[in-house]
Amino acid sequence: MGIIRAAINSVKGGLADSWQEVIQPRPMSGTLAMVPGEKITHGTSQNTKGTPNIVSNGSVIQVYDNQCMLLIDGGKVVDFTAEPGYYQVSNSSMPSLFCGQFGDSIKETFNRIKYGGIPSQAQRVFYINLQEIKGIPFGTSTPVNYFDNFYNSELMLRAHGTYSIKVVEPFKFYQEVIPREAVTENKSVDFADVRAQYNEEFVGALGSAINQYSADGERISFIKSKQRLIGQYMAQTLDEEWTQARGMEVFAVGMDVSYTEDSQELINMRNKGAMLSDAAVQQGYVAANISEGLKDAGSN
Repeated sequence: MGIIRAAINSVKGGLADSWQEVIQPRPMSGTLAMVPGEKITHGTSQNTKGTPNIVSNGSVIQVYDNQCMLLIDGGKVVDFTAEPGYYQVSNSSMPSLFCGQFGDSIKETFNRIKYGGIPSQAQRVFYINLQEIKGIPFGTSTPVNYFDNFYNSELMLRAHGTYSIKVVEPFKFYQEVIPREAVTENKSVDFADVRAQYNEEFVGALGSAINQYSADGERISFIKSKQRLIGQYMAQTLDEEWTQARGMEVFAVGMDVSYTEDSQELINMRNKGAMLSDAAVQQGYVAANISEGLKDAGSN
């Protein structure tokens, strides 16, 4: 009940006139987090037997770069591979566990969730996207507090932008993020469709990151140039909940920050006061007033 590696030459040459199935992933792009496998016509093969998208013994599965293929039986993982290539389904063999970029550590997780039953003849193939999933929008619904030591004031700011994630533990991601109905109905899963809960947690982590940035004594005016630092703060804040529990991590953050009207007014007022307290500015201000007074006197 697993997969075995298949030689490319034998796959290309041996399937053309057979009834054997070849399974490839559906197109995976944008914010798609998981796609099902689908049968394709290979060479001159006219294989139309069997239930669509149900994997039979002897089927060949193709895996591309930056994908983790999961062979599923009754919702449980039977075998997997994160290495690109061709694999043949063999219900008489043990799981092969081609770990790819994850190393042997992924085997520990597999051993905790693996399927221990008899092949059901209803196995399916799914592919987890291991590329950076970009362009996930976020925004603060209410302003975030920011105490600035320079202004000695509690200021308020808003933030919006996009962030990206990467799947670092595909089994946890499959268990905790992928809806079960997507598996039973053999559907693709777009992260945009499941992001609502995670966006709330992301914005909460963003507030914590900004508060930490404030606690470090950084001026609020520098925050736009510190997006990488904020991303690091957020990764630390979300590490346990997202990485350890859900198998994904924040990879990059693109953010635009704006002040509330009251905060902007306070900043402008303080900046103007700081300028007027400068000796050079005061001299120029006095000189300007004298010049203006002489003009008025001359006109009279």
